[in-house]
Amino acid sequence: MASFPDSINENEIGKLSKFIGELLAPVAPFDQKSGRETWTVAFAPDGSYFAWSQGHRIVRLVPWSKCIKNFEHCTRTLSSSAGPRRLSRQGSDVALVPGEPREHTIDCGDIVWGLAFGSSVPEKQSRCVNIEWHRFKFGQDQLLLATGLNNGRIKIWDAYTGKLLLNLMDHTDIVRDLTFAPDGSLVLVSASRDKTLRVWDLKDDGNMVKVLRGHQNWVYCSAFSPDSSVLCSVGAGKSVFLWNMDKYTMIRKLEGHHNDVVSCEFSPDGALLATASYDTRVIVWDPHMGTVLLELGHLFPPPSPIFAGGANDRWVRSVAFCHDGQHIASITDDRLVRFWSIDEKSPQAVASLTNGLCCAFSTDGSVLAAGSRDGSVHFWSCPRSISSLQHLCRMALRRVLTTQQVYTLTIPQCMQDYLAYRSL
Repeated sequence: MASFPDSINENEIGKLSKFIGELLAPVAPFDQKSGRETWTVAFAPDGSYFAWSQGHRIVRLVPWSKCIKNFEHCTRTLSSSAGPRRLSRQGSDVALVPGEPREHTIDCGDIVWGLAFGSSVPEKQSRCVNIEWHRFKFGQDQLLLATGLNNGRIKIWDAYTGKLLLNLMDHTDIVRDLTFAPDGSLVLVSASRDKTLRVWDLKDDGNMVKVLRGHQNWVYCSAFSPDSSVLCSVGAGKSVFLWNMDKYTMIRKLEGHHNDVVSCEFSPDGALLATASYDTRVIVWDPHMGTVLLELGHLFPPPSPIFAGGANDRWVRSVAFCHDGQHIASITDDRLVRFWSIDEKSPQAVASLTNGLCCAFSTDGSVLAAGSRDGSVHFWSCPRSISSLQHLCRMALRRVLTTQQVYTLTIPQCMQDYLAYRSL
């Protein structure tokens, strides 16, 4: 039986999420020193690879299909034994099939803080005029991995071969987070402790396009909207920044958190934005209107703003939006992973995790991966539900309609409110 903090609301531990496996970092004599943390985990957009920074400069790429098959094999083996249900996998024991993705261990030369996969699917042309003079030509069958390092550099790797392609240098401090535009343009945004965001065009040989300034302190995280038109960035401060990525200008700042905001992600239809903060909350926003739709509290009863603004031992470290548009996961310092539904204010399921730092959903939304301070990654099955036809229609409409456009439709207000997620 997993152990949970004494101060947690007892209603939160009614359902435990199913643990399916873990990936362990190799044991080394210097493991107790700093630098072993898994700051980032990432799934490739096509579901081919899973990558994580396992500490001490190393990034590990694992074919996701082999990884999940190995977990399933271990599950069957352990279920027939009397031993504890603890799964581990330090390397592949599945025979390599020609043409399938290979595992790679990449030494990035410095501590890795940020990871992101990028591809040219769907393919979109670069904004650069002299595209025929480029040194690199990225095809649709290419998968790139970007790594943000402690020394301020960004290294771009071929995920299939592990070969270094580009070395981007302009940041003056740690590159904390990386995110690719999802439209296939291979536009990369880096967030750094030097208080800036930088926009890079990898189809233009990695040339830097723009520097986005506005944060007064470290920038922790950034995320693109699904149509790549808006960028959200958060950092050491209480504000959430929204940027127009066509004009590279700030749209607005969202105010509502009481402490540093450290993680952000859009819903798959772009109608919602989730942000996680050290103030013990995840806030779900309407990014088009700048309004708060839902608050997910991680401390019961809710803390006062003064307590939430300090060292409260309930810092929310990471938030992720599931691809079904209905579920959110959060990682908190109280040794819990929580799975939320956007229709409820209490977690649907919880899991135990010590020293969790980051999380991400698999491409199909069936698995959550969470990295921790010891360089390991843990995996859980996600709460699954069959999406209603109403929700599927809402997501389809919200992919092309803003909140303002929803309220111009000649339909009853109750339907407008549902499409605008006002019924949360």
